[in-house]
Amino acid sequence: MTEEERILWVQIRDNKLGVKFRRQVGVGNYIVDFYCIEKNLVVELDGSQHLENKEYDKDREVFMDSLGLKTLRFWNQDVRKNLNGVLDIIRKSLN
Repeated sequence: MTEEERILWVQIRDNKLGVKFRRQVGVGNYIVDFYCIEKNLVVELDGSQHLENKEYDKDREVFMDSLGLKTLRFWNQDVRKNLNGVLDIIRKSLN
């Protein structure tokens, strides 16, 4: 896990948001950062490498959508600079 993934994981693990998240889960041919099966929610953290992989990310999101999964994407810097905002968005998506 990246440092940002560790920071977010501490906040969402052990049902801290009222639901169970799993980390580094295989979904089809992809590995997602965090996955809440109960709410069909995928949370992805992106570093600068994703600026160069836009087509891959788009294909990945289309695949997740085809399975009925909602994907939330955050930049690593969002976790570092606005963790509470990231958590608020995740909480709203769980309702």
